[in-house]
Amino acid sequence: MYDVFQADRLIELWLHEDIGSCDLTAQLMIDEDATSTFHMVARESMFIAGIYVAERVFKRYDSRLNVQTFVKDGHYAHKGDKLLTVAGPARSILTGERSALNILQRLCGIATETARYCKEIEGTAARLIDTRKTTPGLRMLEKHAVTCGGGLNHRLGLDNGVMLKDNHIAIAGSIEKAVERVRKHLPVLTKIEVECDRLDQVFEALAARADVIMLDNMSLDDMRTAVKIINGAAKVEASGGINMTTIRQVALTGVDYISTSKITQAAPAVDIGLDE
Repeated sequence: MYDVFQADRLIELWLHEDIGSCDLTAQLMIDEDATSTFHMVARESMFIAGIYVAERVFKRYDSRLNVQTFVKDGHYAHKGDKLLTVAGPARSILTGERSALNILQRLCGIATETARYCKEIEGTAARLIDTRKTTPGLRMLEKHAVTCGGGLNHRLGLDNGVMLKDNHIAIAGSIEKAVERVRKHLPVLTKIEVECDRLDQVFEALAARADVIMLDNMSLDDMRTAVKIINGAAKVEASGGINMTTIRQVALTGVDYISTSKITQAAPAVDIGLDE
């Protein structure tokens, strides 16, 4: 779920960026009192994310616009399905059109790509999770889109949990020392995750009582061995080199979570049109 207040602040930035001083084309060619009705339609099949954000783009620009949505976030839309209708001052509709389409196409693209990855690991115990590799300024919305496609969110930000990566461990001197130092001042409900790229590190992270152990760029054989070593004493996340051709084999190693940036960084925008 996303914060509406933050979304509204983003919408104002998008509108300022796109409009500038005014929509010169709309001002010059459309009568001030002209009204119209336009329909936003899926031009391909997709999972929906951000429909209410698109609605708020129109309403934020001109509160006189009447917007009706026909789908909900997380739902599947077929090619040709009507997603929303916007009616009212024609100038305002065409001025807000691009900002509304841009964000909806982006978020639906992420949701659809996430659903493709989730489909690949159906029947396994593994769950797909995202990363912090998101578009600057859009993390809240892009992570919302991941959940609309069936994925789970990892950390929303650096303040959401402790993840000890190779550089942290190098500074501390060892996994044991890093975990010990963090645990002294850790909020009681916050988990500690340790990144491991070798099996000996898995033993050390286990001994340090890490809550989550990340297997970073390990071979499938090493992943299977690590899962046996951990034996349920911590949650296991696999990361690195995850794509559509590798994810199912990774899931079959027995890990609990699989993280990939592909669902946010590499998701293509879907095709959505706004027509009268």
